[in-house]
Amino acid sequence: QVQLQESGGGLVQAGGSLRLSCAASGRTFSNSAMGWFRQAPGKEREFVAGITWTGANTEYTDSVKGRFTISRDNAKKTVYLQMNSLKPEDTAVYYCAAATRYYSSTTPSGYDYWGQGTPVTVSS
Repeated sequence: QVQLQESGGGLVQAGGSLRLSCAASGRTFSNSAMGWFRQAPGKEREFVAGITWTGANTEYTDSVKGRFTISRDNAKKTVYLQMNSLKPEDTAVYYCAAATRYYSSTTPSGYDYWGQGTPVTVSS
């Protein structure tokens, strides 16, 4: 079992930065691929970024490439999402998720555990 708790969301102006953190509990974190998803009001949950359990491989949705960076610290059981050059369209609730396998997935059904989410609002 893995329990996840996100933090770091908030209100930021367009062009600003935020760093989201996702702290995990449980013994399987280091054997879990991790992902960040987001859900804006009235929209489906969408994939943002993923990372393999070693951190060797990452993937991103096209709209955040070059602006967002996912990373992890297995010793701290924490995954991060550094978000730079934020845009109003990045406004959403951001969720981290864990999958008990090596590679991350771009679909929500590929994950076994979810956090409660942290809201991010980008003002124009």
